[in-house]
Amino acid sequence: MDLTYSAAEQSFRAEVRAWLGDHLTGDFAALRGLGGPGRDHEAHDERLAWNQHLAAHGWTGLGWPVEHGGRGLSLMEQVIFHEEYARADAPARVNHLGEELLGPTLIAFGTPEQQQRFLPPIVAATELWCQGYSEPGAGSDLAAVQTRARLEGDEWVVDGQKVWTSLAHLSQWCFVIARTEPGSQRHQGLSFLMVPLDQEGVEVRPIEQITGGSEFNEVFFTGARTDASMVVGEPGQGWGVAMGLLGFERGVSTLGQQVGFARELETVVERARANGSYDDPVLRDRIARATVELEVMRVNALRGLSAVTAGSDSAAGGGAASIAKLVWGGWHRRLGELAMQVAGADGLTARGAAYDLDPHQRLFLFSRADTIYGGSDEVQRTILAERVLGLPREPRPTSQGAR
Repeated sequence: MDLTYSAAEQSFRAEVRAWLGDHLTGDFAALRGLGGPGRDHEAHDERLAWNQHLAAHGWTGLGWPVEHGGRGLSLMEQVIFHEEYARADAPARVNHLGEELLGPTLIAFGTPEQQQRFLPPIVAATELWCQGYSEPGAGSDLAAVQTRARLEGDEWVVDGQKVWTSLAHLSQWCFVIARTEPGSQRHQGLSFLMVPLDQEGVEVRPIEQITGGSEFNEVFFTGARTDASMVVGEPGQGWGVAMGLLGFERGVSTLGQQVGFARELETVVERARANGSYDDPVLRDRIARATVELEVMRVNALRGLSAVTAGSDSAAGGGAASIAKLVWGGWHRRLGELAMQVAGADGLTARGAAYDLDPHQRLFLFSRADTIYGGSDEVQRTILAERVLGLPREPRPTSQGAR
Protein backbone atom coordinates (compact mmCIF):
# COMPACT_ATOMS: atom_id res chain seq x y z
CA MET A 1 0.00 0.00 0.00
CA ASP A 2 1.52 3.32 -1.12
CA LEU A 3 0.16 6.29 0.87
CA THR A 4 2.30 8.91 -0.87
CA TYR A 5 1.24 11.24 -3.67
CA SER A 6 3.17 11.61 -6.89
CA ALA A 7 4.47 14.98 -8.10
CA ALA A 8 1.66 15.06 -10.69
CA GLU A 9 -0.95 14.37 -8.02
CA GLN A 10 0.47 17.07 -5.77
CA SER A 11 0.31 19.49 -8.71
CA PHE A 12 -3.31 18.55 -9.29
CA ARG A 13 -4.07 19.16 -5.61
CA ALA A 14 -2.61 22.66 -5.94
CA GLU A 15 -4.76 23.23 -9.04
CA VAL A 16 -7.97 22.19 -7.23
CA ARG A 17 -7.12 24.25 -4.17
CA ALA A 18 -6.37 27.34 -6.26
CA TRP A 19 -9.53 27.02 -8.32
CA LEU A 20 -11.74 26.70 -5.25
CA GLY A 21 -9.99 29.67 -3.67
CA ASP A 22 -10.60 31.76 -6.76
CA HIS A 23 -14.25 30.76 -7.27
CA LEU A 24 -15.68 30.42 -3.75
CA THR A 25 -15.92 34.19 -3.68
CA GLY A 26 -18.61 36.84 -4.12
CA ASP A 27 -22.10 35.39 -3.76
CA PHE A 28 -20.68 31.87 -3.63
CA ALA A 29 -18.59 32.68 -0.54
CA ALA A 30 -21.77 32.85 1.55
CA LEU A 31 -22.46 29.19 0.71
CA ARG A 32 -19.43 27.80 2.54
CA GLY A 33 -20.43 25.03 4.93
CA LEU A 34 -24.08 24.92 3.81
CA GLY A 35 -26.03 21.79 2.96
CA GLY A 36 -25.18 18.18 3.65
CA PRO A 37 -26.96 15.47 5.66
CA GLY A 38 -29.74 16.96 7.74
CA ARG A 39 -29.18 20.37 6.15
CA ASP A 40 -30.21 19.84 2.55
CA HIS A 41 -32.88 22.53 2.96
CA GLU A 42 -30.19 25.20 3.18
CA ALA A 43 -29.86 27.51 0.14
CA HIS A 44 -30.86 24.82 -2.35
CA ASP A 45 -31.26 27.12 -5.35
CA GLU A 46 -27.98 28.88 -4.63
CA ARG A 47 -26.15 25.56 -4.21
CA LEU A 48 -27.67 24.34 -7.47
CA ALA A 49 -26.24 27.43 -9.18
CA TRP A 50 -22.85 26.60 -7.63
CA ASN A 51 -23.16 23.00 -8.85
CA GLN A 52 -23.83 24.27 -12.36
CA HIS A 53 -20.84 26.61 -12.02
CA LEU A 54 -18.70 23.58 -11.18
CA ALA A 55 -20.07 21.80 -14.24
CA ALA A 56 -19.33 24.75 -16.53
CA HIS A 57 -15.69 24.60 -15.44
CA GLY A 58 -15.29 20.84 -15.79
CA TRP A 59 -15.52 19.84 -12.12
CA THR A 60 -18.38 17.33 -12.42
CA GLY A 61 -18.28 13.79 -13.74
CA LEU A 62 -14.66 13.63 -12.61
CA GLY A 63 -14.28 9.87 -12.99
CA TRP A 64 -16.56 9.50 -16.01
CA PRO A 65 -14.90 8.63 -19.31
CA VAL A 66 -14.22 11.63 -21.52
CA GLU A 67 -16.43 10.21 -24.27
CA HIS A 68 -19.38 10.44 -21.86
CA GLY A 69 -18.72 14.05 -20.91
CA GLY A 70 -16.49 13.43 -17.90
CA ARG A 71 -12.93 14.34 -16.97
CA GLY A 72 -11.53 10.81 -16.98
CA LEU A 73 -9.54 11.47 -13.82
CA SER A 74 -7.71 8.73 -11.99
CA LEU A 75 -8.99 7.35 -8.71
CA MET A 76 -6.41 9.27 -6.69
CA GLU A 77 -7.17 12.51 -8.53
CA GLN A 78 -10.84 12.10 -7.65
CA VAL A 79 -9.89 11.50 -4.01
CA ILE A 80 -7.77 14.65 -4.04
CA PHE A 81 -10.64 16.70 -5.42
CA HIS A 82 -13.04 15.51 -2.72
CA GLU A 83 -10.46 16.14 0.00
CA GLU A 84 -9.77 19.69 -1.18
CA TYR A 85 -13.47 20.37 -1.69
CA ALA A 86 -14.12 19.39 1.93
CA ARG A 87 -11.13 21.36 3.23
CA ALA A 88 -12.41 24.47 1.43
CA ASP A 89 -15.72 24.01 3.28
CA ALA A 90 -17.42 24.23 -0.10
CA PRO A 91 -21.22 23.76 -0.06
CA ALA A 92 -22.73 20.31 -0.36
CA ARG A 93 -23.55 19.57 -3.97
CA VAL A 94 -27.15 18.89 -4.94
CA ASN A 95 -26.51 16.38 -7.74
CA HIS A 96 -24.86 13.51 -5.86
CA LEU A 97 -27.42 10.83 -6.74
CA GLY A 98 -27.33 11.62 -10.43
CA GLU A 99 -23.62 12.26 -10.81
CA GLU A 100 -22.17 9.66 -8.45
CA LEU A 101 -24.76 6.87 -8.72
CA LEU A 102 -26.99 6.93 -11.79
CA GLY A 103 -24.41 8.35 -14.19
CA PRO A 104 -21.85 5.56 -13.63
CA THR A 105 -24.70 3.02 -13.71
CA LEU A 106 -25.86 4.24 -17.13
CA ILE A 107 -22.28 4.21 -18.38
CA ALA A 108 -21.96 0.58 -17.25
CA PHE A 109 -25.42 -0.78 -18.09
CA GLY A 110 -27.34 1.78 -20.17
CA THR A 111 -28.05 1.79 -23.88
CA PRO A 112 -26.38 4.38 -26.14
CA GLU A 113 -29.75 6.15 -26.42
CA GLN A 114 -30.13 6.31 -22.62
CA GLN A 115 -26.59 7.60 -22.25
CA GLN A 116 -27.12 10.30 -24.88
CA ARG A 117 -30.42 11.38 -23.31
CA PHE A 118 -29.47 11.47 -19.62
CA LEU A 119 -25.71 11.83 -19.15
CA PRO A 120 -25.36 15.41 -20.51
CA PRO A 121 -28.02 16.93 -18.18
CA ILE A 122 -26.64 14.94 -15.24
CA VAL A 123 -23.10 16.19 -15.71
CA ALA A 124 -24.44 19.72 -16.29
CA ALA A 125 -26.59 19.51 -13.13
CA THR A 126 -29.70 20.59 -15.03
CA GLU A 127 -31.74 17.45 -14.17
CA LEU A 128 -31.80 16.12 -10.61
CA TRP A 129 -32.43 12.53 -9.57
CA CYS A 130 -33.61 10.62 -6.50
CA GLN A 131 -33.37 6.93 -5.61
CA GLY A 132 -36.50 4.76 -5.32
CA TYR A 133 -35.22 1.75 -3.40
CA SER A 134 -36.53 1.57 0.20
CA GLU A 135 -40.14 0.66 0.94
CA PRO A 136 -42.20 0.60 4.16
CA GLY A 137 -42.40 -3.20 4.20
CA ALA A 138 -38.87 -3.85 2.97
CA GLY A 139 -36.58 -1.41 4.72
CA SER A 140 -32.99 -2.08 3.71
CA ASP A 141 -33.93 -5.45 2.19
CA LEU A 142 -33.98 -4.49 -1.47
CA ALA A 143 -35.04 -7.97 -2.56
CA ALA A 144 -38.32 -7.59 -0.62
CA VAL A 145 -39.65 -4.63 -2.63
CA GLN A 146 -43.31 -4.85 -3.65
CA THR A 147 -43.66 -1.85 -5.99
CA ARG A 148 -44.88 -3.30 -9.27
CA ALA A 149 -44.68 -2.29 -12.90
CA ARG A 150 -46.38 -3.77 -15.93
CA LEU A 151 -45.89 -3.10 -19.59
CA GLU A 152 -48.91 -1.61 -21.35
CA GLY A 153 -48.18 -0.96 -25.00
CA ASP A 154 -45.11 1.23 -25.15
CA GLU A 155 -45.17 2.30 -21.49
CA TRP A 156 -44.43 0.89 -18.05
CA VAL A 157 -47.21 1.49 -15.53
CA VAL A 158 -45.89 1.72 -11.95
CA ASP A 159 -47.85 1.19 -8.71
CA GLY A 160 -46.42 1.16 -5.20
CA GLN A 161 -44.75 3.22 -2.51
CA LYS A 162 -41.18 4.20 -1.75
CA VAL A 163 -39.99 5.79 1.48
CA TRP A 164 -36.93 7.67 2.79
CA THR A 165 -36.47 8.97 -0.75
CA SER A 166 -33.84 11.68 -0.37
CA LEU A 167 -34.55 14.95 -2.21
CA ALA A 168 -37.51 13.57 -4.18
CA HIS A 169 -39.31 16.90 -3.63
CA LEU A 170 -36.51 18.66 -5.53
CA SER A 171 -35.91 16.09 -8.27
CA GLN A 172 -37.25 15.67 -11.78
CA TRP A 173 -36.56 11.92 -12.11
CA CYS A 174 -36.39 8.84 -9.90
CA PHE A 175 -34.64 5.53 -10.59
CA VAL A 176 -36.97 2.85 -9.25
CA ILE A 177 -36.60 -0.83 -8.46
CA ALA A 178 -39.94 -2.49 -9.28
CA ARG A 179 -41.19 -6.05 -9.57
CA THR A 180 -42.09 -6.61 -13.22
CA GLU A 181 -42.63 -10.38 -13.26
CA PRO A 182 -45.84 -11.46 -11.44
CA GLY A 183 -45.22 -14.21 -8.90
CA SER A 184 -41.47 -13.59 -8.70
CA GLN A 185 -39.74 -13.57 -5.34
CA ARG A 186 -36.66 -12.01 -3.77
CA HIS A 187 -34.11 -10.78 -6.31
CA GLN A 188 -35.78 -12.47 -9.27
CA GLY A 189 -38.13 -10.54 -11.56
CA LEU A 190 -37.02 -7.01 -10.61
CA SER A 191 -36.40 -4.22 -13.10
CA PHE A 192 -34.50 -0.94 -12.87
CA LEU A 193 -36.77 1.81 -14.24
CA MET A 194 -36.30 5.54 -14.74
CA VAL A 195 -39.54 7.37 -13.92
CA PRO A 196 -40.35 11.09 -14.38
CA LEU A 197 -41.80 12.62 -11.22
CA ASP A 198 -43.71 15.52 -12.76
CA GLN A 199 -46.86 13.59 -13.65
CA GLU A 200 -50.32 12.97 -12.25
CA GLY A 201 -49.55 9.43 -11.04
CA VAL A 202 -46.80 10.51 -8.63
CA GLU A 203 -47.29 12.04 -5.18
CA VAL A 204 -44.31 13.19 -3.11
CA ARG A 205 -44.83 13.77 0.63
CA PRO A 206 -41.91 15.26 2.59
CA ILE A 207 -41.21 13.64 5.97
CA GLU A 208 -40.32 16.09 8.74
CA GLN A 209 -37.22 14.89 10.57
CA ILE A 210 -36.18 15.32 14.18
CA THR A 211 -33.64 17.89 12.99
CA GLY A 212 -36.47 20.05 11.61
CA GLY A 213 -35.64 19.50 7.93
CA SER A 214 -37.45 17.37 5.37
CA GLU A 215 -34.83 15.91 3.05
CA PHE A 216 -36.57 12.50 3.06
CA ASN A 217 -39.89 11.78 1.38
CA GLU A 218 -42.59 9.23 0.83
CA VAL A 219 -43.27 8.71 -2.88
CA PHE A 220 -46.53 7.14 -4.05
CA PHE A 221 -46.86 5.73 -7.57
CA THR A 222 -50.47 5.25 -8.69
CA GLY A 223 -50.56 4.37 -12.35
CA ALA A 224 -47.40 6.39 -12.97
CA ARG A 225 -46.04 5.96 -16.45
CA THR A 226 -42.66 5.89 -18.12
CA ASP A 227 -41.61 4.93 -21.62
CA ALA A 228 -40.86 1.27 -22.33
CA SER A 229 -37.28 2.26 -23.20
CA MET A 230 -36.71 3.58 -19.66
CA VAL A 231 -35.55 0.22 -18.29
CA VAL A 232 -31.82 -0.06 -17.59
CA GLY A 233 -30.52 -3.50 -18.47
CA GLU A 234 -32.91 -6.29 -19.36
CA PRO A 235 -36.42 -6.42 -17.84
CA GLY A 236 -36.42 -8.78 -14.87
CA GLN A 237 -32.65 -8.42 -14.43
CA GLY A 238 -32.70 -5.27 -12.34
CA TRP A 239 -31.05 -6.88 -9.31
CA GLY A 240 -27.66 -6.90 -11.05
CA VAL A 241 -28.05 -3.26 -12.08
CA ALA A 242 -29.13 -2.25 -8.56
CA MET A 243 -26.14 -4.02 -7.03
CA GLY A 244 -23.85 -2.35 -9.54
CA LEU A 245 -25.21 1.04 -8.51
CA LEU A 246 -24.67 0.30 -4.82
CA GLY A 247 -21.05 -0.47 -5.65
CA PHE A 248 -20.68 3.10 -6.88
CA GLU A 249 -22.42 4.50 -3.77
CA ARG A 250 -19.42 4.18 -1.46
CA GLY A 251 -16.69 5.48 -3.70
CA VAL A 252 -13.95 8.04 -3.71
CA SER A 253 -15.92 10.70 -1.83
CA THR A 254 -15.25 8.72 1.39
CA LEU A 255 -11.99 10.51 2.12
CA GLY A 256 -13.61 13.88 1.55
CA GLN A 257 -16.31 12.83 3.99
CA GLN A 258 -13.61 12.11 6.56
CA VAL A 259 -12.20 15.61 6.13
CA GLY A 260 -15.66 16.88 7.09
CA PHE A 261 -15.68 14.51 10.06
CA ALA A 262 -12.33 15.89 11.20
CA ARG A 263 -13.72 19.42 11.04
CA GLU A 264 -16.71 18.38 13.17
CA LEU A 265 -14.43 16.73 15.71
CA GLU A 266 -12.32 19.88 15.85
CA THR A 267 -15.38 21.99 16.69
CA VAL A 268 -16.23 19.59 19.52
CA VAL A 269 -12.70 19.91 20.93
CA GLU A 270 -12.85 23.71 20.63
CA ARG A 271 -16.13 23.76 22.56
CA ALA A 272 -14.67 21.50 25.25
CA ARG A 273 -11.71 23.83 25.69
CA ALA A 274 -13.97 26.88 25.78
CA ASN A 275 -16.40 25.60 28.41
CA GLY A 276 -13.83 23.85 30.60
CA SER A 277 -15.08 20.29 30.03
CA TYR A 278 -11.74 19.41 28.39
CA ASP A 279 -10.31 19.23 31.92
CA ASP A 280 -12.33 16.05 32.49
CA PRO A 281 -9.89 13.13 31.91
CA VAL A 282 -12.70 10.77 30.93
CA LEU A 283 -13.91 13.16 28.26
CA ARG A 284 -10.33 13.71 27.02
CA ASP A 285 -10.03 9.93 26.70
CA ARG A 286 -13.14 9.86 24.51
CA ILE A 287 -11.75 12.66 22.35
CA ALA A 288 -8.45 10.81 21.98
CA ARG A 289 -10.27 7.62 21.04
CA ALA A 290 -12.35 9.46 18.42
CA THR A 291 -9.20 11.03 16.98
CA VAL A 292 -7.39 7.70 16.70
CA GLU A 293 -10.43 5.95 15.21
CA LEU A 294 -10.81 8.67 12.57
CA GLU A 295 -7.17 8.24 11.54
CA VAL A 296 -7.66 4.47 11.34
CA MET A 297 -10.68 5.09 9.09
CA ARG A 298 -8.57 7.29 6.82
CA VAL A 299 -5.80 4.72 6.49
CA ASN A 300 -8.30 1.90 5.94
CA ALA A 301 -10.00 3.93 3.19
CA LEU A 302 -6.62 4.44 1.51
CA ARG A 303 -5.96 0.72 1.83
CA GLY A 304 -9.27 -0.02 0.13
CA LEU A 305 -8.51 2.42 -2.66
CA SER A 306 -5.11 0.82 -3.15
CA ALA A 307 -6.83 -2.53 -3.54
CA VAL A 308 -9.24 -1.09 -6.11
CA THR A 309 -6.36 0.50 -7.99
CA ALA A 310 -4.68 -2.90 -8.03
CA GLY A 311 -7.84 -4.42 -9.46
CA SER A 312 -9.09 -6.32 -6.43
CA ASP A 313 -11.13 -5.98 -3.25
CA SER A 314 -8.74 -8.19 -1.33
CA ALA A 315 -8.04 -5.52 1.28
CA ALA A 316 -11.29 -6.43 2.96
CA GLY A 317 -11.86 -9.94 1.66
CA GLY A 318 -14.55 -8.65 -0.72
CA GLY A 319 -16.49 -6.69 1.90
CA ALA A 320 -14.74 -3.31 1.92
CA ALA A 321 -17.90 -1.29 1.31
CA SER A 322 -19.80 -2.98 4.14
CA ILE A 323 -16.89 -2.62 6.55
CA ALA A 324 -16.51 1.07 5.70
CA LYS A 325 -20.22 1.73 6.24
CA LEU A 326 -20.20 -0.05 9.60
CA VAL A 327 -17.12 1.84 10.78
CA TRP A 328 -18.01 5.39 9.75
CA GLY A 329 -21.68 5.09 10.69
CA GLY A 330 -20.88 4.01 14.23
CA TRP A 331 -18.05 6.53 14.60
CA HIS A 332 -20.18 9.46 13.49
CA ARG A 333 -23.01 8.50 15.83
CA ARG A 334 -20.57 8.33 18.74
CA LEU A 335 -19.23 11.74 17.74
CA GLY A 336 -22.75 13.15 18.09
CA GLU A 337 -22.99 11.64 21.57
CA LEU A 338 -19.59 13.12 22.45
CA ALA A 339 -20.73 16.53 21.23
CA MET A 340 -23.70 16.38 23.61
CA GLN A 341 -21.48 15.34 26.51
CA VAL A 342 -19.25 18.35 25.81
CA ALA A 343 -22.26 20.69 25.50
CA GLY A 344 -23.61 19.58 28.87
CA ALA A 345 -26.83 21.26 29.99
CA ASP A 346 -26.61 23.74 27.08
CA GLY A 347 -27.25 20.85 24.71
CA LEU A 348 -30.73 20.33 26.14
CA THR A 349 -32.26 23.59 24.93
CA ALA A 350 -32.54 25.23 21.52
CA ARG A 351 -30.83 28.55 20.88
CA GLY A 352 -34.08 30.36 20.22
CA ALA A 353 -37.65 30.01 19.03
CA ALA A 354 -38.81 27.68 16.30
CA TYR A 355 -36.51 24.80 17.19
CA ASP A 356 -33.29 26.66 16.41
CA LEU A 357 -30.66 23.92 16.79
CA ASP A 358 -26.95 24.58 17.07
CA PRO A 359 -24.57 22.51 14.89
CA HIS A 360 -23.78 20.01 17.66
CA GLN A 361 -27.43 19.38 18.46
CA ARG A 362 -28.10 18.79 14.77
CA LEU A 363 -25.05 16.51 14.57
CA PHE A 364 -26.32 14.44 17.48
CA LEU A 365 -29.87 14.12 16.18
CA PHE A 366 -29.06 13.39 12.55
CA SER A 367 -26.21 10.98 13.30
CA ARG A 368 -28.71 8.68 15.02
CA ALA A 369 -29.68 7.66 11.49
CA ASP A 370 -26.13 6.97 10.28
CA THR A 371 -26.30 3.29 11.27
CA ILE A 372 -29.64 2.88 9.48
CA TYR A 373 -29.69 4.67 6.13
CA GLY A 374 -27.56 3.51 3.23
CA GLY A 375 -27.90 -0.07 4.45
CA SER A 376 -28.40 -0.65 8.17
CA ASP A 377 -25.70 -2.13 10.38
CA GLU A 378 -27.71 -5.35 10.57
CA VAL A 379 -27.78 -5.65 6.79
CA GLN A 380 -24.05 -4.90 6.50
CA ARG A 381 -23.21 -7.55 9.09
CA THR A 382 -25.39 -10.08 7.27
CA ILE A 383 -23.59 -9.32 4.01
CA LEU A 384 -20.20 -9.82 5.65
CA ALA A 385 -21.30 -12.97 7.47
CA GLU A 386 -22.92 -14.72 4.51
CA ARG A 387 -21.08 -13.43 1.46
CA VAL A 388 -17.59 -12.83 2.84
CA LEU A 389 -17.17 -15.24 5.74
CA GLY A 390 -19.42 -17.94 4.27
CA LEU A 391 -21.47 -18.43 7.43
CA PRO A 392 -24.88 -20.17 7.22
CA ARG A 393 -27.68 -17.98 5.96
CA GLU A 394 -30.24 -16.71 8.43
CA PRO A 395 -33.68 -18.34 8.14
CA ARG A 396 -35.86 -16.42 5.69
CA PRO A 397 -39.64 -16.00 6.06
CA THR A 398 -41.73 -18.09 3.67
CA SER A 399 -45.38 -17.89 2.65
CA GLN A 400 -46.10 -20.27 5.55
CA GLY A 401 -44.24 -18.06 8.03
CA ALA A 402 -40.68 -17.82 9.27
CA ARG A 403 -38.84 -21.12 9.74
